[in-house]
Amino acid sequence: MDLKKIHNVYFIGIGGIGMSALARYFKFLDKNVAGYDKTDTPLTNELSEMGIAIHYEDDLSKVDQMYKDAGSTLIVYTPAVPSQHSEYRFFVNNDFRVLKRSEVLGLVTKETFCLAVAGTHGKTTTSCILAHLLKETETPLTAFLGGISEDFNSNFFFSGHTTSVVEADEFDRSFMRLFPDVACITSMDADHLDIYGNSEELQRSFREFAGKIGDQGKLFVRSGLPIKGTTYGIEDDSDYCIKNISIAQGTYIFDLITPKGDFKGLKFSKPGRHNLLNGLVAFAMAVETGADSERLSQALNTFKGVQRRFSYKIKTSDFVFIDDYAHHPTEINAIYQAVAEMHPERKTLVVFQPHLFSRTQDFADDFATSLAQFDSVLLLEIYPAREKPIDGVTSNWLLGKIENPAKKVVSKAELIHEIKKQSPEILITLGAGDIGLEVAKIKTELEYAS
Repeated sequence: MDLKKIHNVYFIGIGGIGMSALARYFKFLDKNVAGYDKTDTPLTNELSEMGIAIHYEDDLSKVDQMYKDAGSTLIVYTPAVPSQHSEYRFFVNNDFRVLKRSEVLGLVTKETFCLAVAGTHGKTTTSCILAHLLKETETPLTAFLGGISEDFNSNFFFSGHTTSVVEADEFDRSFMRLFPDVACITSMDADHLDIYGNSEELQRSFREFAGKIGDQGKLFVRSGLPIKGTTYGIEDDSDYCIKNISIAQGTYIFDLITPKGDFKGLKFSKPGRHNLLNGLVAFAMAVETGADSERLSQALNTFKGVQRRFSYKIKTSDFVFIDDYAHHPTEINAIYQAVAEMHPERKTLVVFQPHLFSRTQDFADDFATSLAQFDSVLLLEIYPAREKPIDGVTSNWLLGKIENPAKKVVSKAELIHEIKKQSPEILITLGAGDIGLEVAKIKTELEYAS
C-alpha cells in the first residue's frame, strides 16, 4: 500500500499511546484524520486541539461521511477493540483497507532507515533517549514513542523522513511487521503468556525478529541474552561496555568502552542501572546512523526523561514521590534497585496496581517477592484492560502471597488517606493501568499537606 495515496485516515481506538502517535503523524502529513475511543483522556484532548475529530460512542452516524469512502480512506485499529465493535464491522464488511497499528507502522519503517527497540522492558525509555540523541545531532527523523517524552512533550517527533525510531512491540507479535535496519533487544523475560503460552515461544519470536535484520544491519543485544549480536553491558566484556561508575548529585558518571573508541566521563541523570543500560544501547544505535559521537556524548547528559518512567513528582530533602509505569516483577525489582541506590536507608511505601488478570496469575509469586522488598505495600484492585476476570485472581489473593506485614489492599478513594497515615519518606506509585490518573491528585494533596 502507498500511504501517499491515502487522503483520509480513521482510527478505531485513537487514544492509545501508539495509535495517537500515528494519528499525529498522518495529521502532520496533512491527511484528514479522525477517530473513535471509548474514553476521553489528556491524549485525546491534545489530538482534538490539533483539529482531529474524536467521538466516544460506538456509533457509525458520528463518523463523518468523508471517511465512508473506501477508495480514499485507511482504517487503523488496535487489537484492544472487540471484534463486535459496530464501526469496525462496518469497515471490514465494506471492503475498506483495515490495518492494525503495527501493520501501518511497518509500512512507515519500510520507507526509512529504521531503528527498532525491542525487549520486554525498556522499550519506551530507550526509544525516547535514542530520538533525543538523534534530534540533538540534527539527524532527520520520525519517532513513534510509547510514552510522553519530556524532551518533546509528546509521543511523536518529526524532523524528516530519512530515519525512523520505533518500538518493536512483542505483544501480539507486532514487531514482525517492521523492517528494521538497526535494532536492539533489551530483555526477554517471560511476559504476554496469554499470547505466547510459554517463555520458550516468546524467545523464539524474539529470535525470529532478530532474523529480520539484513546483513547490512546491526543487532545490539544486552549481555547475557541467548541471541547473537553486538553485546552491551555494565562492567563486563561486552562490545559496548560501561565501566568506572560513580554517582554525584543523582547523576551517573562513567566511561564507555566501544569498538569505535573510548569515551571518558560521560554523564547520565536517570536513576537505575536499567536506565543506564537503556542509555548505553541508545547511544550505540545512534552511532550506527553516523551521528557525531562527541555530540552524542553531550546529548546523553541532557535527556530529561519520559513521563511515568521513574518520574520525580516531588523531591525535597525529607520527602520523595516517584511514579513509574512498572507492571512486571523484573521492572519492580529495577525500581527498587534504583531507589535503594539513589535514596539509601529511607522508609519506602509502594502503591501498586496490578495490570491484567493473566499477568497477575502468571507471575504472582514473583510479584510478591519484588513488592515485599519495600517497607510498606498498598495494592489497588487489578486493572483488567482487555481481559475478563479470572476466578480467584484478585489483589487480595496476591496480597496473601507478599511476605511483609505492612501490606494492605485499598480503594482509590482510600488511597490518599492511607498514604498520609503512613508518612513515608519515599512514596512510589507503580502500574500500567489507570493509576497514572491518580498521580496528580496524590501530588496535589501531599504538596498541600506539606
